[in-house]
Amino acid sequence: MNQAKGLVIAGLAGGSGKSVVSVGITAALRRGGSTVVPFKKGPDYIDAGWLQLAAGSKCYNLDPYFMSRQAIEESFSRRSVGADYVIVEGNRGLYDGVNVEGGYSTAELAHTLNLPVILVVNCTKTTRTVAAMVLGCQMFDPRIKIAGVILNQIANSRQRRLVTESVEKYTGLPVIGSIPRLKMDIFPMRHLGMVPHQEYNDSTGALDFLVDLIVENLDLEKIKEIMEPLPLSASQEPYTVQAHGKQSLRIGVLQDAAFQFYYSENLEALEKEGAELLYINAMQDSCLPDLDGLYIGGGFPETGAKELAANESFRRSVKEAADKGLPIYAECGGLIYLGESIVLAGKTYPLVGIFPVQFEMSKKPQAHGYSIFEVDRENGFYPVGTVVKGHEFRYSKVVKWRGADDQLVVKMSRGTGFVEGRDGVTYKNVFALYTHVHAEGTPEWARGFVEKCQRSRAV
Repeated sequence: MNQAKGLVIAGLAGGSGKSVVSVGITAALRRGGSTVVPFKKGPDYIDAGWLQLAAGSKCYNLDPYFMSRQAIEESFSRRSVGADYVIVEGNRGLYDGVNVEGGYSTAELAHTLNLPVILVVNCTKTTRTVAAMVLGCQMFDPRIKIAGVILNQIANSRQRRLVTESVEKYTGLPVIGSIPRLKMDIFPMRHLGMVPHQEYNDSTGALDFLVDLIVENLDLEKIKEIMEPLPLSASQEPYTVQAHGKQSLRIGVLQDAAFQFYYSENLEALEKEGAELLYINAMQDSCLPDLDGLYIGGGFPETGAKELAANESFRRSVKEAADKGLPIYAECGGLIYLGESIVLAGKTYPLVGIFPVQFEMSKKPQAHGYSIFEVDRENGFYPVGTVVKGHEFRYSKVVKWRGADDQLVVKMSRGTGFVEGRDGVTYKNVFALYTHVHAEGTPEWARGFVEKCQRSRAV
């Protein structure tokens, strides 16, 4: 088995072109017959979804905020086995973190993984200054192995020549290629970032376009040379999920254009605990199948509100299952779906109706960033006293909440939560919250969910 090689693709800021480069290189390597395992730094589902589509294999999240250094190293090592190449896409700017020391930054992750960095630079309306910015990144933290530069948004051949010569003269780094300013925005943005591949009109065509873009404008062989071999894992068998041998449970997962936000690690953690996952389409399926539990992740229930509301029989089956005591865990978009309704452009769309709450969408973010909550009331999923790190990113807001205070079982020590600094809305065996959690940063999550399902089935 070949030893995998890897690198980190970083930028000077969000919007630098990291995703175009990362997804394009991943797709091009795969098109060339290589096996690629992608990783995404930071709390992100959309970029990870595109990387997964490009690689034809799962994309995993590596986040120093959620995960210990040991957990990051172990996850990266296990899941890289069997790959020819490993691509890690950073987030925001290379050195951007949560504090002045750059805590939890892409640079910190690159240092932890001991990987070289290719820096993607947006060159809009600039030439020689690009060299100064790259040189600054080189000198800012000598531990970070910046190994090459990719120029993005190049307007013409003159700009390409000036920037390339300046970067190579003053930094000594190779310019691996340049991406021209495109007439079309291959990854159009909206309120939570790029349009997810599940909603993209022609995702296959987009990947074909990116492969051609990379092959024509970047030196793919040079990129392969820059990649460094990964340390050999103790096990050289490709990573697979091994269940603990518990009795199999059937846990449904809503996965469609409205509900897309699932970490691969979360789904694998449920399988490792003995769950069989059944994927369900809330927009098209007529009702829930026979289940022992239901997991509803985040996503865009607002863009699918018409279809979700129109599928009355499915909504009714979810409500009936909750009334009968089916364990349900829901995050963000899943929480919204379990409410009574959502208001969009003055029109009200009915939802499942488990919780007495109405939502609406705002033009501005209502919560954005890392969060921490502490469980301070009994709930059946997390032990009282559990402290969980997660993240929130939403434009939705609570308009009317008519529930009881004791239905909210966690308090936020960082972040916004549901209402008045609290989150974790409960009803019978239902637990829903705005905060997303990562299974490898919160191992209590999968274990508690599966144990709840087991107890419920035994009744």
